[in-house]
Amino acid sequence: MDALPLIDVTANAACCSPLARTPLAAEDAERLAGMFKAVADPARLRLLSLIASHDGGEACVCDLTEPLALSQPTVSHHLKTLTGAGLITREQRGRWAYYAVVPAALDALGGVLTTRHRAADASCC
Repeated sequence: MDALPLIDVTANAACCSPLARTPLAAEDAERLAGMFKAVADPARLRLLSLIASHDGGEACVCDLTEPLALSQPTVSHHLKTLTGAGLITREQRGRWAYYAVVPAALDALGGVLTTRHRAADASCC
């Protein structure tokens, strides 16, 4: 599987146009497709949910294998994919890695699919 390119979602999260209002630019479509590809797996969606709902909004990799009933290498692969897509961050603390959701990335995914117009969108697009 090819590694997904790292993307800076913070620059585009607030100004991604909803599909119902404006067609996506080719560059935005490429960026968002990589993010959607990363979440197009049930285990990865569960990982996002587990991390986001964990105390403090972050979770240790050691807390993520048992709930999914997957091996540690498989969970690590999924976490690497989500990190590469810019959906989560990884911080090494001693022996363990801790993961946190990138709110702007999730907002970008949700924002592009909405049919509602937000006042903040009108000022930037």
